[in-house]
Amino acid sequence: MNSRQRRGVILLLLSVLCALLAFAGVLSVVHDVDSKVGPEVTAYRVRSDVKPYTTLDAGQFEKIRMPKRWLSGTAVTDLRQLQGKIAVTTLRAGSLLQSDMIVDQPALQPGQQEVAIMIDAATGVAGKITPGSRVNVYATFAGKKEGDPDQSKIIVTDARVLDVGRITALDPDGGKNGRQPGEAVPITFALSTLDAQRITYAESFAQRVRLALVGPGGETGVPDKDRTYELATDK
Repeated sequence: MNSRQRRGVILLLLSVLCALLAFAGVLSVVHDVDSKVGPEVTAYRVRSDVKPYTTLDAGQFEKIRMPKRWLSGTAVTDLRQLQGKIAVTTLRAGSLLQSDMIVDQPALQPGQQEVAIMIDAATGVAGKITPGSRVNVYATFAGKKEGDPDQSKIIVTDARVLDVGRITALDPDGGKNGRQPGEAVPITFALSTLDAQRITYAESFAQRVRLALVGPGGETGVPDKDRTYELATDK
């Protein structure tokens, strides 16, 4: 092999080596991009503003594709999650649909209505009552006039809880109905018209309103004679 042939072989080997290095560089760039972006998944974006408490359907959202690593854990990736749901707040056009933007549509029976009242967090809820719970509602009233005994009454039995809201300030101005400032939780019930009147009356005029959680399969009916309690008559 003469010198010209040797130079040719060396140049050929260098060309092959450069090609391999270039290919390795391309693979490195592709791997780096893939590691930063990752596989794409389906998500949904709000087409136009949706008002709170509006029943949701698939036509209100558009399907998009985006990297999985950029998608939050609460993002909705399947529109079947919208079945029986309503918007809990205003959904702005262009927003990515999240599961915490929607809630179950209240399931009211014929003749029922949805009623929310504030319950003292310390004496009425204590973190044990959740949507779907069944409760009895107790209220305490001062005597109507001086000398009349104070009374505790069962206002409503077997009330179904639809929603438990966030803790908020209770009577920040103080003094209403003799209550002291504290914390309260809005509790939403499904009630008949009469029970809704009873529970709103108790919220307005009772000294205290307390919820008693009824266990699954527990007896919720209370005889009329046991619905009112006075300390003086307790034997």
